[in-house]
Amino acid sequence: MEIDVEVAVVGAGPCGATLANLLGTQGVTTVVLDKEPAIIDHPRAVAVDDESLRSFQTAGIVDDIVRDTIQNAPIRYYNSRGKQLAHVRPSGQPYGWPRRNLFLQPLMEAGLRKGLDRFANVELHAATEVTELLQTSNAVHLVAKSEAGEVRVRAQYVVGADGGRSFVRDAAGLLLTGETAPSKWLVVDVAEDSLDAPYSAVYCDPDRPAMTIPLPYGYRRFEFKLLLDETEEDVVTDRSVDRLLRKFYRGIPMPTVLRRRVYWHHSRTADRFGSGRVFVAGDAAHLQPPFFGQGMNSGIRDATNLAWKLAAVVQGRAGDRLLDTYDAERRKNAEAMVSFATRIGSYYQPRNRATEVVRDAVFRGVQLIPGAREYILQMKYKPAPRYTDGVVVAEPEQGSGSPVGRLFGQPSVQLADGNRVKLDDAVGRGFAVLGLTGDPAESLSPATRARVNALGAKLFRVTAPPSARRHGFRVTSSGSSSSTELFDVDGAFRDLNLERRQDEVIVLRPDRYVAAMCRADELDRVMSRLCDGMAVPG
Repeated sequence: MEIDVEVAVVGAGPCGATLANLLGTQGVTTVVLDKEPAIIDHPRAVAVDDESLRSFQTAGIVDDIVRDTIQNAPIRYYNSRGKQLAHVRPSGQPYGWPRRNLFLQPLMEAGLRKGLDRFANVELHAATEVTELLQTSNAVHLVAKSEAGEVRVRAQYVVGADGGRSFVRDAAGLLLTGETAPSKWLVVDVAEDSLDAPYSAVYCDPDRPAMTIPLPYGYRRFEFKLLLDETEEDVVTDRSVDRLLRKFYRGIPMPTVLRRRVYWHHSRTADRFGSGRVFVAGDAAHLQPPFFGQGMNSGIRDATNLAWKLAAVVQGRAGDRLLDTYDAERRKNAEAMVSFATRIGSYYQPRNRATEVVRDAVFRGVQLIPGAREYILQMKYKPAPRYTDGVVVAEPEQGSGSPVGRLFGQPSVQLADGNRVKLDDAVGRGFAVLGLTGDPAESLSPATRARVNALGAKLFRVTAPPSARRHGFRVTSSGSSSSTELFDVDGAFRDLNLERRQDEVIVLRPDRYVAAMCRADELDRVMSRLCDGMAVPG
């Protein structure tokens, strides 16, 4: 079989399948090759955050996924004496979705693959293992083996989302650097859970660190650190697993053990996220301990960042140098996530009682500070990407607190027909130029407007709803608008405009990071710089 496509994705896990769905929505011809014959039937990742759900929203599949989650799941931390150190209770939806959600990976992957069925331009080939990769100046050639015989693929670009033992990464000459923790952990997944604990619990005990996580539909995960004198063969026996679980199920029915497996924890990142026409994403690009629940979510960020750039390049809306920004933007944040997850793990695993006492004192002290307590409760400690290089136009005077390079929030807006929708659904999947005090179209020269159109950007005029026109900011443009009008029913844009009076226009990228903020009279120059940086034709 011979296949000729614009993009080939190797690996159909959450990262690869998300990327394929996003490419599908953009009309990019895509083939997905996965060596497994079917979805693996046990959970691996268990937590999905609001950023990932927002990506699924963009891909048009969020409803099928979010309905099978436990939303805004809290986390409790305990010391060796059973005293609660902290209780993280995420609330609010700044990006339009709950912050922390627990899920069953087989159900999520089924939803992602169901999403691929919508597209005539996307094919999934399961039980197809890539064995050869050859890159030329204008294409990448793959050879894969399947039950039906040899599969040959010619693609303009290839993305390896094929896991920690990535064939694509090795074939492209990319190196995974970092370290592996000296200790191992036992993971036990159970069904028919009778434990009345609708929260994740982390037991930060130097004798045996452990954690338990409730999952949808009566499933639960347990993780236990192996002791120095324990072997993998010792801890996976029925007797050992039963002894560990009975500490939790005293006087109540024991669950059904579905799986038990021992894992190493890795803290590793690829030295580059791409080479020529080949890129890596997800576990193929970075591995982190599970303590922060961000391994899969980091892979979804990779897919979201890369998808719109691949689409823009293969469809001629931008030059291929745009793809260089994938490494520039994503690798630094991936390294920060790996480092943070590793550091969090050290808090879970104090070396001895003395370090536990110091840690507990720090936990207690931090929670006495109102701002710090809120910082913990709402999970604001998660390293948030801020792109300073790549597809951003940041002015020096905007300072480190500028929204430029950061993920923009997702308030609700009202459309002209009266329907209230999330921002991303209102502005579509491409670039969005939002005028806060007038019509941004009036600030663009004909030449720049032509390039903005070539980029596929849409223009919007954000105004106060009719009921609030006598309050808040006033619309300054006059006459008929050539931009689509959105009503600021939540007041989010009003508040931003009042806070940052010098900024009247926001430019959002397809992944909803802020590409630029500027005054209306600077918009033409800013959009020209942005288009120049991406080699937009015109």
